[in-house]
Amino acid sequence: MIKLTLEKALQKADVSRYALAKRTGIQYQIIDKYYKNKVKRYDSFVLDRICESLNCTISDLIEYQK
Repeated sequence: MIKLTLEKALQKADVSRYALAKRTGIQYQIIDKYYKNKVKRYDSFVLDRICESLNCTISDLIEYQK
């Protein structure tokens, strides 16, 4: 199972979901779905913008659990 770890990345960067939405230009509702791990299909554009904004890598946002 693939799990998003946006919550950890935001805590590490000390950034709120609202601030991330403003930084990336992505709607808050979309950021919130990624935060709550309610995304069925991952958008590479969204993940790229999040990584760029938080200065992290994709492995900081996604983990694989068996």
